Amino acid sequence: MKRPIIILSSIIFLFSCLDRNHKVKTQKEQTNPFYDRAFEYLKKDKSKEAFSQFDKAKDLFLLQRDSLGVGKCLLNMAIISTNNGDFFGGQEISLNASSYFDKKIKEHDIYNKSNLNNLGFATENLKDYSQAIVFYTEALDYISGKIPETILKNNIANVYRKRGAYQKAIEIYQNLLKQQTNKNISAKILSNLALTKWLQNSNYQAAPQLLKALEMRKEDNDLLGLNASYAHLADYYTIKMPDSALFYAIMRYQNSKVINSVDDRLEALQKLIKLSPPEETKHYFQTYQALDDSIRTVRVAAKNQFAVIRYQTEKQKADNITLQKENGDKKYQIIIISSVALFILVSGIFWYRKRKRDIETQSQKAITESKLKTSKKVHDVVANGLYRVMTEIENQHDLDRNHVLDKIEDLYEKSRDISYEKPMEVNKPFHERLSELLTSFATETRKVLIAGNDAELWLKVSEQTKYEIEHIIQELMVNMKKHSQASNVAMRFENNGEQIKIYYTDNGVGMPKGKQFNNGLRNTGNRIEEINGAIIFDTEVEKGLKIQILFPIS
Repeated sequence: MKRPIIILSSIIFLFSCLDRNHKVKTQKEQTNPFYDRAFEYLKKDKSKEAFSQFDKAKDLFLLQRDSLGVGKCLLNMAIISTNNGDFFGGQEISLNASSYFDKKIKEHDIYNKSNLNNLGFATENLKDYSQAIVFYTEALDYISGKIPETILKNNIANVYRKRGAYQKAIEIYQNLLKQQTNKNISAKILSNLALTKWLQNSNYQAAPQLLKALEMRKEDNDLLGLNASYAHLADYYTIKMPDSALFYAIMRYQNSKVINSVDDRLEALQKLIKLSPPEETKHYFQTYQALDDSIRTVRVAAKNQFAVIRYQTEKQKADNITLQKENGDKKYQIIIISSVALFILVSGIFWYRKRKRDIETQSQKAITESKLKTSKKVHDVVANGLYRVMTEIENQHDLDRNHVLDKIEDLYEKSRDISYEKPMEVNKPFHERLSELLTSFATETRKVLIAGNDAELWLKVSEQTKYEIEHIIQELMVNMKKHSQASNVAMRFENNGEQIKIYYTDNGVGMPKGKQFNNGLRNTGNRIEEINGAIIFDTEVEKGLKIQILFPIS
């Protein structure tokens, strides 16, 4: 069994006088009602409204020429963005905020270190690990206190681990363990050290340290820390003791619901899909899919909302032009300027409304296309793949549990690749994969005959075309098993030099005239179009079904 690489969520750096969940607030130098209102919204967990109020407060601070106030507003907007999964937006706003904090003024240290930490957190989640280390390391210059310094160095070590620089991470963890810290932090570092040593050397016995860290966190009632310990133990035991790995994966899933961490629930479900018995895997997969779709929709909506708020503010700035003159022509100049501003305002309103409609239309279109694309991939790769595994389980009297687990694990890897838009790995020659696919649908009462499927047939066919053909044939076979009641199925392949022709026949109930295609056959039609091919259904036969598929070789 293969061991998946689990990327742990970054532990958010907590400063002694700054909490990421409560944002940055200090005594105001000037009255700004928007600034106060923003924190009232934060207390109610209304991030969109708080973001909007900080944006308005920023503009008022600009009018008041309060550069520190501007920087604090931008910093809070950046933290809200990253906390809502908009890492690009959070990174951009934090970079803008940095110009408002003076590195030479001691009172600005709290803002500099918070801003650099937010940049490190956003960049780490964008998987730019080298730059994340730069930001975290620079934040150390503004740290005061042993505990905040220890936590930040632990974060730096975590990034080194994600980069695969295990020895560097181990050196940092070991130095931190020598320092006197509280039980919560000691458990964190001990667990990270044990995990990293095991990642560096798979023979390393990490269990004693991992279990010790777990007990320390239980004694301290550290629910966030327990989540990390359960994840580490599930990873460690996946190969050595799958039953123990399953136990800790279940504990992590239950604990993540208690602390309301959606990302941890998703990672726990991924582990449960891999480790659970076949009869439970489908339930966990459906739960994972529903949760993943939900959180993606929420985060995309949040990113769009923050972008629209920033766009609206920038537009309003163009309408707030004020010129003052103290000479005799002041009144006349104000009238001219007011007329010009009014024209700009009216024109801007019409333009803004049109632009807003265009943005909303494009956004909805992009979301719809993304959902359709993902739905198609999930149907072809995961749903049909699961159906194929179910078919093998149904038709095999002597079930090889490891073989089934490998199949399910392969589906897990493919489903994870879908979320990252990665191409599927190819481990076997294409003609062998096709033969294996077709014969997997054979049973004691159903024969599947194959002719012409040899390696030479596919030599000049592109990988993309092979990918589409494999899923087209898989969809035909799934539909055959579900609906045809056929006892004989034949698939013949021919190459005439310019085209490849595939002939499918079965002796089932056939396809009634006028029957509407289901989602799978519609996807088949779309795939045929993408490779400039054609599919012909012969429904005139007295019994059974005949299908001809043809497509150009290059």
